[in-house]
Amino acid sequence: LQVDLWQPSSPFHIVEGTVTDVRVPQNTSRSLLPYLQQANIQYTILISDLQKAIENQTGPRTYRNRRSLSGYNYEVYHSLEEIQGWMYHLNKTHSDLVHMFSVGKSYEGRPLFVLKLGKRSRPYKKAVWIDCGIHAREWIGPAFCQWFVKEALQTYQIDPAMRKMLTQLYFYIMPVFNVDGYHFSWTNDRFWRKTRSKNTRFRCHGVDANRNWKVKWCDEGASFHPCDDTYCGPFPESEPEVKAVAHFLRRHRKQIKAYLSFHAYAQMLLYPYSYKYATIPNFSCVEAAAYNAVNALQSAYGVRYRYGPASSTLYVSSGSSMDWAYKNGIPYAFAFELRDTGHFGFLLPETLIKPTCTETMLAVKNITLHLLKKCH
Repeated sequence: LQVDLWQPSSPFHIVEGTVTDVRVPQNTSRSLLPYLQQANIQYTILISDLQKAIENQTGPRTYRNRRSLSGYNYEVYHSLEEIQGWMYHLNKTHSDLVHMFSVGKSYEGRPLFVLKLGKRSRPYKKAVWIDCGIHAREWIGPAFCQWFVKEALQTYQIDPAMRKMLTQLYFYIMPVFNVDGYHFSWTNDRFWRKTRSKNTRFRCHGVDANRNWKVKWCDEGASFHPCDDTYCGPFPESEPEVKAVAHFLRRHRKQIKAYLSFHAYAQMLLYPYSYKYATIPNFSCVEAAAYNAVNALQSAYGVRYRYGPASSTLYVSSGSSMDWAYKNGIPYAFAFELRDTGHFGFLLPETLIKPTCTETMLAVKNITLHLLKKCH
């Protein structure tokens, strides 16, 4: 039975007592459900007509105004073209706080744009790196990256905390890491996860961009098979997107003090290690930051996030960007798994963009201010 694993991402992590979310084609469900009944495996149908749910989300969008910042709708999902147009527009209209640049090109030749956000107040400033959309189908990620920039620009004048953040730090924000995959999830397959590089031998596209980093590469939780969702690639940094970002982070490793990556879904705040069960050297600082961030997040709508080392909180996975960032000298490395816990899965409705981003914003501000206080 060909099923698409939504949670966990790899079959190795399916063990007794855990919940697994799968997407099945209509004809497969006819044979799968009796099989589950016979095997005495409990199941719930979360979304009965996925096609309809997709169409509801990506229907005609004529009402979208892409011109001005004030007219840009942050409570809908945006295509790659819209996001890049938005970045270009901000770069032009907010040149005092925003600088847009490219760290390289994707496999299909698209520019990999990053926004540098912050006041040019002094020659050297510490920085925070934020990326969204490593996995194409996790649309709430890029929505949050855009929300973060909007909040920064709109509240900078009136919120002392935001003013402090933008005065004392730079933020490097990459709204869509996996540009090819994200574009493909809009045009061809809503549930595409990987990059779009071609594999000549297997005729399968793409590599899991969060298993392609040079840290315990292709060990547990990653697959050597090019057709798998967690395929680690032919070698570390084989993906031009990963290589470009790794190169940028290596060049700025002294400046960048925090690495934040946004994923979906599970409602978790994770920190290293992902590839092994071991305690990081600065555990107490990072743990305290996570604890406070999760509490700040919960204060908005009562949504509870689990937090902890990725290996024991979620599952073991090798070659992740978070572990790589940490191993390369960035002391605060976090991965957020945003809403929800499976009811909507990757199809988080647009009505939930605002609450999700609002609460996440509190957590990110909390981590950032913690960073400025310096925990020893």
